[in-house]
Order: sequence, then structure tokens, then C-alpha cells
Amino acid sequence: MPTQQMMVSLSDQTLALIFGSLLGNGSIKLSKDYVNAQFSFSHLSKQRNYFEWKVKKCIDISDSKAAYRQRDDFSKDLKLTYQSNAMPALTDIYRLTHDKGHFRIRRKWLNRMSGLSLAIWWLDDGSIIANHRKGVFRTDGFDENSVKLIARYLQVKWGIRTQVVSIHHVLNGKRYDQYRVWIRSTEELKKLLRIIAPYVEVKDMLYKVLVLYKDPELQQRWISELASLTSFSAEEITAEVIKRKQALKAFQKKI
Repeated sequence: MPTQQMMVSLSDQTLALIFGSLLGNGSIKLSKDYVNAQFSFSHLSKQRNYFEWKVKKCIDISDSKAAYRQRDDFSKDLKLTYQSNAMPALTDIYRLTHDKGHFRIRRKWLNRMSGLSLAIWWLDDGSIIANHRKGVFRTDGFDENSVKLIARYLQVKWGIRTQVVSIHHVLNGKRYDQYRVWIRSTEELKKLLRIIAPYVEVKDMLYKVLVLYKDPELQQRWISELASLTSFSAEEITAEVIKRKQALKAFQKKI
């Protein structure tokens, strides 16, 4: 179990960000060259504002050299990377979330996640799909049992019903499966978005909470609800809605 030091030395905000990031773009590693673990995450340069917002929430585990830039080998784009100081508190979290050096999904640490944690996870690896009416968490790196545990956690802790869906791939003549958590209905998706919307403070990420409707009245209701949950005005949200609809064929006017 993590020591009391973890609970005292790290802010609730930092803890929430770490736990959410571990399901998304973050990781904790204990290098053989270090006594204590380090926390890190990366984003491509197009998500600079979101990256910098996350870095500011890690002030109690950072120094002036924590964030740096490097070239991403896969996309050839500029990648922004954050790496924390090595700290005993992070070693506690590493031990809580890892078993024999491997990251493990366990309820004992999922239960420590807050609304901010859920928001970070969604902003990292969640997507609104099906013309912005359903959702999916891209849990491709986890095995089936882990993804089922995550789905169960979302239902029990947050009241969000989801479905685990397998995606089949063939590589070098061999089939392998990946598993994702799908939110199959708009109402279940809105349950999630209502929880995380208050934590969406970066305008670039506002699209992650936009449910789109063809019915103007339903659309305006969601815009008004988001305006009450976030720091963004109805006008700002409306502008983002128009931008997203212009990019989707389903919302383009037929001539």
C-alpha cells in the first residue's frame, strides 16, 4: 500500500492528473539508475495548450527542465514531453499501480480517481464518434480482463454504462485482438460529459464535450448546459459547434 507520504506530499490535483494520465498518455517508471520513480507524458505539438495546462498542474513534482521538445519517430511531428523529478511519493504510486514491473489495472487505485482524473483520461484517449453522439475510450494497450474491469468501474463508481468491444487485427498472418470501452448511447455519453465538463479549461479541447444535434432546440439545450458547467460562454461553445458541424458530412446542408 502507498505510504502516508504520498497523500501528504502531493496535491489532490497532481494525484488526480497522474491517475487519469496512467489510463491515457502518461506513465510512471522506476529506472534501474534511479532510487525513485518518475512520471511522464507526451503530446504532439498541435496539443500544446493542453500539454502546458497539464504541466502547470504538476508544479509540486517538477523543476524548470521538466518539459522539453523532441521529434516524434512515428508522425515526424514535434512531440512535447514532460518528465517529473524522481520522488518517493511517485515510487509509492508506482508500487500501487505496478506488479513485477508491469502496469496493472486494479480497482484499488481506480477508486482513487476523481472527476479531474476522468477528464484527463477522456481528453487523452477518449473520442466522441458517430456524428458526435456516442463515445469510445481507446484502451488498445490493455488486455480483455483489464478493459472489462475498467467498464465495471465506470458503471459502479460513476453510473456510466458502457460496452467492451473487441477489434480484430491480422499481422504477419496472425490474428490479435484489442479491446475498447464504448459508450453506445447519447444519454450515457452525456453522463460522462457532465462529470468532466467543469475540468475542461482549454478551449482547444472543448470539442471533446460537444454533443451535436440536427434539432436546433436540442442543440441549444446542450450548449446552454455546457455554458453552465464550464468557463466558456454560450457564444464560444456555439462557435465550436458550428466548426465541428462544418467538418461532418452528416451536418452539411444538401443543395
